[in-house]
Amino acid sequence: MAGGFGGPPPMGPHGFGRMKFDKNAQKPTITKAILFRIAKYFIPYWKQTILVMLILLITSVLGILPPIIIQHIVDTALPNKDMSLLVYLVLASLCTTIISGLLGVWQNYLNAYVSQKIIYDMRNQMYVHLQQMPLQFYSNVKQGEVITRMTSDISGVKAVFDSTIVSFANNLFILISTAVTLLVINWKLGILGLIIVPLFIIPTRKMGSVRWSISKQTQEKTSEQNHIIQETLNISGYLLMKLFTKEQKEFQNFDEINEQSTTLKIKESMAGRWFMMILTTFTSIGPMLIYLYGGYLFFNGEITIGAIISFVALLDRLYAPVGQLTNLYINIISSIALFERIFEYFDMKLTIKDRENATEMNVTHLDIEFKEVSFAYKQDKIALQNISFTAPSGTMTALVGPSGAGKTTITNLIPRLYDITSGSIKIGDRDIREFTLQSLRSHIGLVTQDSYLFNGTIKENLLYAKHDATDEEIINACKAAYIHDFIMELQDGYDTVVGNRGIKLSGGEKQRISIARVLLKNPEIIILDEATSSLDTLSEFYIQSAIQELLKNKTSIVIAHRLSTIMAADHIIVLKDGQIVEEGKNEELLKQNGLYTELYKKQFGKKAVVSIE
Repeated sequence: MAGGFGGPPPMGPHGFGRMKFDKNAQKPTITKAILFRIAKYFIPYWKQTILVMLILLITSVLGILPPIIIQHIVDTALPNKDMSLLVYLVLASLCTTIISGLLGVWQNYLNAYVSQKIIYDMRNQMYVHLQQMPLQFYSNVKQGEVITRMTSDISGVKAVFDSTIVSFANNLFILISTAVTLLVINWKLGILGLIIVPLFIIPTRKMGSVRWSISKQTQEKTSEQNHIIQETLNISGYLLMKLFTKEQKEFQNFDEINEQSTTLKIKESMAGRWFMMILTTFTSIGPMLIYLYGGYLFFNGEITIGAIISFVALLDRLYAPVGQLTNLYINIISSIALFERIFEYFDMKLTIKDRENATEMNVTHLDIEFKEVSFAYKQDKIALQNISFTAPSGTMTALVGPSGAGKTTITNLIPRLYDITSGSIKIGDRDIREFTLQSLRSHIGLVTQDSYLFNGTIKENLLYAKHDATDEEIINACKAAYIHDFIMELQDGYDTVVGNRGIKLSGGEKQRISIARVLLKNPEIIILDEATSSLDTLSEFYIQSAIQELLKNKTSIVIAHRLSTIMAADHIIVLKDGQIVEEGKNEELLKQNGLYTELYKKQFGKKAVVSIE
């Protein structure tokens, strides 16, 4: 996060020209493997791609005709005062131009079709892939980074197709057809014109390295910009920024990244300008040599004036694609770098996925058994160690303990939001890894402390649990969660828009809608992670009454700091530092005079414990 949010450190002093560029940054390697991987995205659209190439070939040949027509106008029609031939040649030139233009429009449509379809496919692939990434990925990655990969990186594929593949084919066809035509008109002048071509290649490699380095850093700065925007201009970040009066600090961070990004783009633009200046210098040499040597040949009667004019016109067609082809190295490097960024995400392993022989969850009883379960978010940071307990079917098991004891981690392991490091978790005598993820999670309802609502209506948020739920089912779930009466008091009732992350509702109202959403899903296993923490005392009483009735014949895991909410639990597990230190019922734990008793005293006072005893 940025600034006061614990974001990236300052990137250095302000001021243009002060940024340091990593000229030794490793450039992407162009290998057969990555080229084949890129090519696979074009396979579904091979017909359109071939058609584009055919159009390019035809237009490259048509482009040769106008200079040749000009030669015949100058050398034949005008000297002979042949009006009919002049009209014929002018019409022929006009028709050539119109046909080339129409083919160009068709080609542009095909370009857009292929590139946009590939972008469509890649975005879908990326979205599905990111959906399957483990929760730990989203706990570590910057939000702006994900947005950048999904938007600007994948959108860049259009430029790859237009500026690299199509440009290469187009310029290659023009180069070959023009070079052959020049040699046919006059082989001496043709060779002279082609001598200049190698001069275009000299500055290309150096230019490619510089522009690639700048382009890579520009993408990184774009990701940082997106991250700051996402973190500070979403509703939660905005409120935090306002409450801690960090507007100026956050703006300074954004301004610094924005300034560095602007500096990079200016440098990239100027690098291209110097490169084009060099190419322009080289292109001016060729025509001068043609006029010089062509004039000599004309004086000796070896060539006509029309041929010289035609030759110079064709020479422009020769040098333009040469300049583009030499610049193509830069485009290829940039394209490979772009695809490497995209493939970097695609290549992230899906650590939590269905086994090959995974089956639908279909068990007769829903006992949840943890057997010697250990888990670590990182190798050197163990969160749970040798956890063993059983939550019998149809009962409530409560998890209590100080913050950081591992309570939420346990509940996250049941729906496989994380996978255990060792041990096993079973439901109905079967390891949960034997079930498909979809079937496992369809049997589990989870209400967390931080209730998340989409920026839609109340009804739309409820239907997220069961898309085909009837109005009666929705109302019954909301009544059970004691939120129906409140909803009916709103002007738009169930069609009320809740705002971004439910900002228009209070914490308790959001929580009760979240509980209603899980109740509407009606899963066999319910996990409540501090689900009543945002409720007032009266609402908590009503919710507890509703939950006790609705959790009958269901297996439930409940986390609560308020011990009053879990005193009636069938089994209470006390955790500390990722280990079980006590377990039993409320009365049994109070008699042990351990950690549970200590927590109880802090909430109810010492006299309450004495009276229980």
